[in-house]
Amino acid sequence: MRSKLFVPASRPELFAKALAGAADALSFDLEDAVAEPRKAEARALLGAFLQSPEALATRKTLIVRVNAMDTPHFAADVAAVVRPGLHLLNLPKPDGPEAVAEAAARIAEAARANGVQEPPRLLLNIETPKALRRAAALACAHPSVAGLQLGLGDLFEPYGVHRREPSAVQQALFAVRMAAAEAGVFAYDGAFADVRDAEGFRAEAELSRRLGFIGKSCIHPSQIALANGVYQPTEAEITQAQRVLQAAREADANAVGAYMVDGKMVDRPFVLRAEAIVASARAAGLIAD
Repeated sequence: MRSKLFVPASRPELFAKALAGAADALSFDLEDAVAEPRKAEARALLGAFLQSPEALATRKTLIVRVNAMDTPHFAADVAAVVRPGLHLLNLPKPDGPEAVAEAAARIAEAARANGVQEPPRLLLNIETPKALRRAAALACAHPSVAGLQLGLGDLFEPYGVHRREPSAVQQALFAVRMAAAEAGVFAYDGAFADVRDAEGFRAEAELSRRLGFIGKSCIHPSQIALANGVYQPTEAEITQAQRVLQAAREADANAVGAYMVDGKMVDRPFVLRAEAIVASARAAGLIAD
């Protein structure tokens, strides 16, 4: 899921175009992108789309960002969009572990009501100071949590933290990555609002990739290729990872714990990293299964 394109749920004319695009995932938005008077309409449009043959047949990851749990729209959102075509439900501003568990219960209830055999998992937004402080607890709150997504606009702007301050961005990214690692879930980077600044998008994506994030949100189709390029393993990374895995197989066969690859000591943590690189390369179609 190198790239995730936001699609307003109130714009059904964009649905087919987004499906045909290059983004690995689509995040249909019922929250900020939909004005209050159009919430019910957008919910109905999206619920119908998720049951369409096109949505059911796509290989893209389909995500819906619902309205927050403290709004009057959350329950209706979940009931409408928990469908067989949905993979992840993006929960904004989770208040605590108890709220995550409640959201998971609501999803399970909607899945039963709608005949969904595999309920969507949760992608939790980390976009408030409280959520950043409790990110690991949120990630560990329920087995249905699949990942954490950092939202720097909501996290920084209300408190006077400059959105482009490198030290603040890096600290927030690292904190979320470590919380996700504690829970064994993925970390996902949020949006970059200045669509005209391609180099700024690329630099922030490269930073988050170095910190272990798997992809970045895109608010415009022009950002998709940038994200796909940054989060895709390079040929050198793939070659090195394959060498590590080959050495690991040989070491296992000879009951060796730690060993050298290209003059560097290698043990289990490096093998896990190599396995992740090869899996990412396969998912991107860079190497055969």
